[in-house]
Amino acid sequence: MKKCCALFLTILFALLGSAAFAAEFTFAITNDSAEDTVTQLMSLKLKELLQTKSGGKIAANVFPSGQMGKDSELTQSTQAGDIAFVLQTTAPQINFVPKVAVFDLPFIFPDSKTARAVLDGPFKDLIAKEYEKANLKLMGYGDQGFRVTTSNKPVRKLEDLKGLKIRTMENKYHVANWRIQGANPTPLPWGEVYISLQQGTIDGQENPYEVIVAGKLYEQQKYLINTNHIFHSISIVMSKKIYDGLPADMRKLVDDACRETVVWGRDQADKRHANRVEILTKNKVEIIDLGPELLGKMQEKAEPVYKMVRDAVGNELVDSIVAESKKAQGK
Repeated sequence: MKKCCALFLTILFALLGSAAFAAEFTFAITNDSAEDTVTQLMSLKLKELLQTKSGGKIAANVFPSGQMGKDSELTQSTQAGDIAFVLQTTAPQINFVPKVAVFDLPFIFPDSKTARAVLDGPFKDLIAKEYEKANLKLMGYGDQGFRVTTSNKPVRKLEDLKGLKIRTMENKYHVANWRIQGANPTPLPWGEVYISLQQGTIDGQENPYEVIVAGKLYEQQKYLINTNHIFHSISIVMSKKIYDGLPADMRKLVDDACRETVVWGRDQADKRHANRVEILTKNKVEIIDLGPELLGKMQEKAEPVYKMVRDAVGNELVDSIVAESKKAQGK
């Protein structure tokens, strides 16, 4: 293990280059996302802000597309203090911060405005404490909209989901929700999705627009259904070890840079959405909207998943996110 860490650090500093030695602090910013995604754009923006705000005292370098490891490996390296930042959705963090399973509550947010209000409010302080227990520092949540569904079969009513072979992440709550809705969920690694769609071993999958377009899934799918079942947050997570080791002025600078990155990233997600829609429609993908009545029925059917999540994370976080969501909607 020590040899692996030493090799990792040797490669890291070689990649960082001479800038690492000119600055007082050198940060690696990592992700496991494709370069044409909001996650990578946020990574680059964070780099820019850290370097500019620090007047060169911070040197930051971005390593996208799993260059430094897959999502879970990046979280582990951040936890250990081997790298400074990882930007990723919450699903890969469950093994490190089990209570982020609260984000797997289906249909908890009706729209991005509500979700963002909740993720900037009191709920954020509660979940941040869970990250700290794992030696991680939650710096904020950006997003790339909602997870939606693509399929080679149109879905316009609940009955259309019956038997649909849909790829999910390897997440028991996601699997349970799709099974309850009547589909046939099939967990697969992301790298196997395109070929599985091409070969017809699955009928569809679920992801944000950004991932669908970046992965060119429109080449294999005829329909996109706006199920909006899970809000796809992008967490900025820093090594608590590295954060705590910074002087107070640098900690504030990092806080400010991360906060600005979150705001900027949300704006990018909104601006890019129309372009993602255009790409899909140009490639003859039919986009299907589901009305509030149908989405409400799907949320009702998902009640057993709420119980699963509540049993796993406890009442405090679930009650908080439910209450804050209702408050943001004016209910």
